[in-house]
Amino acid sequence: MAGALMEAACKSLGYHPFPAPAANSSDVYTNPEGLTLGGCEYCGHCERFGCEANAKASPNVCILPALIADPKFELRAHAYVKELVYDKAARKVKAVRYVDTRSGEEYEQPAGLVILGAYVFNNVLLMLTAGIGEPYDYKTGKGVVGKNYCYQVTGTNVQVFFEDKEINPFMAAGSHGTVIDDFNGDNFDHSGLGFLGGAYIQAAITNGRPINTRPVPPGTPRWGRDWKRATAKWYNHAFGINASGCSYAHRENFLDLDPTYKDALGRPLIRMSYNFHDNDYKLAEYMAGVIGRIARAMNPTVMSAPAPRRGNYNVVPYQSTHNTGGTMMGADPGSSVLNRYLQSWDADNLFVMGASVFPQNQSYNPTGVVGALAYWSANAITTQYLKRPGPLI
Repeated sequence: MAGALMEAACKSLGYHPFPAPAANSSDVYTNPEGLTLGGCEYCGHCERFGCEANAKASPNVCILPALIADPKFELRAHAYVKELVYDKAARKVKAVRYVDTRSGEEYEQPAGLVILGAYVFNNVLLMLTAGIGEPYDYKTGKGVVGKNYCYQVTGTNVQVFFEDKEINPFMAAGSHGTVIDDFNGDNFDHSGLGFLGGAYIQAAITNGRPINTRPVPPGTPRWGRDWKRATAKWYNHAFGINASGCSYAHRENFLDLDPTYKDALGRPLIRMSYNFHDNDYKLAEYMAGVIGRIARAMNPTVMSAPAPRRGNYNVVPYQSTHNTGGTMMGADPGSSVLNRYLQSWDADNLFVMGASVFPQNQSYNPTGVVGALAYWSANAITTQYLKRPGPLI
């Protein structure tokens, strides 16, 4: 119902709605590896949990069973990578040191080829602690490792409430909804707006968990009898419209090693320096106006005031987990960490995968581009690097 209302409202305004792309299988599907995904059951418990129907794309469903069956593959569980052993003169990562989390023992695994896929923060941490590449210094602007950390401009939203419509929040999936791209990237005229970039706008029902999801109209008390009544009345009659905006790199937004705090292995913690900038606030303000127009076109019984992103960045309330940058790819070693094949400029046998390779952050979640770049890099490794190890040009 939320998607249908969003579609009708957007079409009435001249926009172009479409179903949100999702890595959920709508029916039983066997992938090229011969592994079978189940059909999505729209259980309402998708975006924070594993999938009991195996309908959600993930390594444990889509690739690991095939890898484990390969006699050349070994999966070492409970292995926490501590550091890369880097030979700067040879331009090679010679080994990987890891700790067995059960015994605390440390092991050194020699390596001819290393693929670093430890998520944004640990990718940067492992490169910085190994001394691979020049660390970024925001004061001088020199260095590249840790540079261009980006996030997403989320939190711009409006809630709509309908007395006469059943929304059924349990018919949901983690990436489920109706989207428009009319205000994404350069798809609209920016003249006089004072900002660059854009956002995708989505009406989505991602869960129906009654403890986590309690939509109530503006002015409802935060506790007590009236709050309980409003919760019961509107639980099945509300949803949100959200804008998720791009995040561009700024000189003051970066990752580095903390000079004081260390982790359980004795390494410096990775430190994030980040805040929103004028472009982010102006983008959020504009998108709040757009989602307000869409909400009013739905003719809801009640709606909240469109709420744009304001204030400093705060890590405490959940916003998204779509972090990018820090080991960005590029055309030359003076301004990037990796080449176009995701190969380190400073270690020929090191390839880095994940959203840490993004120079900027688009409005969309990074997964699709991360997957595409992984295929691109893997093809270069298998067709070029393994035949003639060295820098890929």
